[in-house]
Amino acid sequence: MKILSTLLAGAATLGMTATTALAADWQPKKPVEFIIMAGTGGGADQIARLLQGLIEQKGLSSRPFIPINKPGGSGAEALRYLQDKAGDDHTVMMTLNSFYTTPIIQEDLGVDPREFTPIGLMAMDTFLLWVHNDMADITDLDSYVEAVKGKGLDWKVGGTGSGQEDSVLTAMMEAAFDYEVTYIPFPGGGTVAKNLIGGQIDSTVNNPAEQMAFYEAGDSKPLVQFTGERMAAFPDVPTAKELGVDIEYYMQRSVNGPPGMSPEAVEFYTELFGELFASDEWQEFCTSDGLTCDTFLNGGDLGEFHATQYVAHQDLIEQVGAAAITGE
Repeated sequence: MKILSTLLAGAATLGMTATTALAADWQPKKPVEFIIMAGTGGGADQIARLLQGLIEQKGLSSRPFIPINKPGGSGAEALRYLQDKAGDDHTVMMTLNSFYTTPIIQEDLGVDPREFTPIGLMAMDTFLLWVHNDMADITDLDSYVEAVKGKGLDWKVGGTGSGQEDSVLTAMMEAAFDYEVTYIPFPGGGTVAKNLIGGQIDSTVNNPAEQMAFYEAGDSKPLVQFTGERMAAFPDVPTAKELGVDIEYYMQRSVNGPPGMSPEAVEFYTELFGELFASDEWQEFCTSDGLTCDTFLNGGDLGEFHATQYVAHQDLIEQVGAAAITGE
């Protein structure tokens, strides 16, 4: 069975745009809570802390941005926190695809991400299939599938939480290759990466930034990338589509505020993150760490993007089954 998922692919191919917001008169009156709906060391955490550092370095805000990790419940903790901050102009959040999947799967959460305030799409993050470099008998996707089928449920795949992106992609692979694995959730992508190197898990679909240090040290190796085209950071790693497997999946990295932010605050944050998006520092990070950063969507365009992706993830979860994603 082949699964075609071009979720988020459309935005990855748009031309670069920039916000046209004028210089905002509004400025934060107190420190801004920069919520991260994932644990420390993962892609969302790395991105938020990089952006926070650039904001300080460039003097873009009258008050500091304070990164705060809220990974509980596959991002449910962060989503509920942002929902309860309705009307607050001093809270923003770095999101990932659990921005969609967690409210869909956890229906009693009482959160609809389409009601949040869209600020800016910073990147489309990507996924690769990783194994430890010591697995000499696994050299490509075919040998990987053979090894997994040989071990069945004894094969352990690590990922960031249940119902999050890693578990979605793992479920897609189970359906495509007709095998079953044991999925082990961790609080963040950095922890997943360490557990692969430590041998506690057999494989992962980490984002590039989460594995990059281990990859460069020769401790892990990528077998396939789930992108439309090969990324510049991994020119020798084939895409799944090249190998005849129709899986293409991306993770959105956007900044959003709670419902009901004031127009003045939205203008300020949109201009701020638009300036960061266009900066050499951000674009260089995107290239080196395998992110696609061609398009800065904001305002109604980003809101429409979220609405489309929410429905797309509803369809995907229905296709592979929520139980396949959550393990319940």
